[in-house]
Amino acid sequence: MMMRTVILATVLIAASAAVAQAGGTPQEDAACRPDVRRFCHSIKPGSDDGIFLACLQQHRDKLRRACREVLESHGQ
Repeated sequence: MMMRTVILATVLIAASAAVAQAGGTPQEDAACRPDVRRFCHSIKPGSDDGIFLACLQQHRDKLRRACREVLESHGQ
């Protein structure tokens, strides 16, 4: 359980970096966090930020509206 928590935290940090790199705010990061947990949890910690963004784009039709709007606002 502890290892899973550490991995999840690392994934969320990387996903946050991907949104931030695209000019995202903490609110935008929070909007996509649940979708990252749901769809991108298998991405290894330390992976390139673009991989997380690609993952979200792959699942665009299943994303919550808030996260879709964040991607759209950044031209993704």
